[in-house]
Amino acid sequence: MLEEIREKSQGLTAKIILGLIILTFAVAGVGSYSNSVDTSVAVVNGEEISQQAFDTAFQSQRNRMSQQFGEMFDTLSNDANYMANFRQGVLDNLINEKLIDQNSKDLAIIVSDNRLKETIREMPEFQVNGVFDNDRYLAIINQSGFFQSSDFRDYIRVEMTRRQLSQALLSSEFNLPYQEKLQLALQNQTRDIRYATIAAEQFKAGIELTDDEVNNYYLANQSRFENKEQVKVDFISLNVADIAKDIVISDAEIAQYYQENLVSFTEPEQRRISHILIEFNEDDAESAKAQAQDVLTRLEQGEDFATLAKELSSDTFSAENGGDLEWLEPGIMEESFDDAALALVNVGDTSGLVETSFGYHVLMLTDYKENVVKSLAEVEDELRIKLSHDEAQNKFFALQQEMARLSFEFPDSLEDAAAEVNVAIQTSPWILRGGNDAPFDQDNVIEAAFSDLVLQENMNSDLIEISDDLVIVLRLNKFQAANVKPLSEVEPQIKEILVEQKATELAQQTVDLLLVEFKAGAEIADQLAELNATFVIEENVARYSPALDQSISRAAFVLPHPVDGVISASTVALSNGDLALIEVTGVGVSEGAAAPNLAQQQTSQLAQSAYESFVNSLIVDAKITRKAIAEPVSAY
Repeated sequence: MLEEIREKSQGLTAKIILGLIILTFAVAGVGSYSNSVDTSVAVVNGEEISQQAFDTAFQSQRNRMSQQFGEMFDTLSNDANYMANFRQGVLDNLINEKLIDQNSKDLAIIVSDNRLKETIREMPEFQVNGVFDNDRYLAIINQSGFFQSSDFRDYIRVEMTRRQLSQALLSSEFNLPYQEKLQLALQNQTRDIRYATIAAEQFKAGIELTDDEVNNYYLANQSRFENKEQVKVDFISLNVADIAKDIVISDAEIAQYYQENLVSFTEPEQRRISHILIEFNEDDAESAKAQAQDVLTRLEQGEDFATLAKELSSDTFSAENGGDLEWLEPGIMEESFDDAALALVNVGDTSGLVETSFGYHVLMLTDYKENVVKSLAEVEDELRIKLSHDEAQNKFFALQQEMARLSFEFPDSLEDAAAEVNVAIQTSPWILRGGNDAPFDQDNVIEAAFSDLVLQENMNSDLIEISDDLVIVLRLNKFQAANVKPLSEVEPQIKEILVEQKATELAQQTVDLLLVEFKAGAEIADQLAELNATFVIEENVARYSPALDQSISRAAFVLPHPVDGVISASTVALSNGDLALIEVTGVGVSEGAAAPNLAQQQTSQLAQSAYESFVNSLIVDAKITRKAIAEPVSAY
């Protein structure tokens, strides 16, 4: 049969059919290449920025923000407008980097292979005991996602090239003495002001809201009223401490352990030693020995050891304390020193000359403690806890293996595993992807609780190790997907927000009208009194005065200097929602010395401004096409 098929496949008809099939694949293949999807997020002077590059940069920046700001950033990330601006900022940075890279290439800025190699070898991350270690280098770059060393070298080369260009720009900036004087004068400037604070709270009375206003705010701000994804799990836990509670340790076991480990309960004898050191080298060894012998002679004649140590000892640190070396621990000093010290029996005994590599020593025993053995009664409670814990630890390892086995073999229930290890099935509180109480704050627990195995397949999790003494297994109890709270639940909150907004708006309108009258020269004291406000006078207010609301001090230093016939005044919203009307009545300068790094700060500011101007100039001259950004898939 196979022979017949082979013979027929050689015929003209078969060849025509085969040719058509090949042509079909060829056309389809060409079409697949010509119709490939463009996934770039921007094109800068003809060079694309890929969606993958954007996703990587986005996730890195998101991780940095999350680590730095924690729950505050988690809250902000629920705001669609904020995240849209966040993504746009990431794209702007990528475009700026692309422009810098292109400009570096145009300027022929390069980093040599030797310099690149030297930089990598000097990076402390890749060194062991101060020496470059290639194994550590490969391990670290692999952990960072660079699976080829050439990829990491290319990354470092780009970063060094960018830094070389930026440093060339930044190092060219400098400040002049007159700029420093101007800056100092501005920093030390003071202002005489008067201000009146108008509370927004008083405008809330009489504000009425319609159902449409509440509903419209709810629809426009649903991200503010979102319940985060959360899960509640049933779990069993195995804990060494719980196992230890049921273990009874006999007095005989404690006594046996005590006798077998008696050395652990013995504090060895201790000696406190003082010394006088006469240093020497090969050329003056005999002279040093003679000096040390003279010390011994003077001690025998009754001179005070501590006084001689302060006068003659080469060990100036201990000499300040009469030669005291505190309690001697054998092994710290050389063997000859230890032997001589241990030979001293009575407090006040002195040694003969003791030679070490440091020189000649004369030792004196200044205090002595005999060895002390703790009695069984003193350590009995401690040993009972230790032995019960040790036995519990052994049982723990065996039980956790059974717990893992049964929860795997019977994945649709925790009952078999719970019965085998004699623990109760518990139910957790609601678990979020962050901010939970222990043990549900552990990354491996959160990952398991939100895993497909638990949520989608409705099976037991794998055994989760919380610590060396605690493991758990969990399964789904209840899951609540992220959703928007119903209007009925958040309506009081929305009404409070809207009332505050309208009260602030009314207060702002009132204060704006007052400002117009005030700047026209009208006296407004009576109108302020009707609003339960009055002018407060403050003189010599500093730019960053801690005594005032920062909004008031900032506004005061933005206003122009007062001149005859012109009132310098404005309004400002305060941090607590109230408003203030502010007038600057005078400008002065306080005495103050310049900050020691003022020139450096100014230079840094000028350099940063120059760099931003340089990047902006590249943007103006560039052809940049921005495309729709696909929202990155979050790792959370």
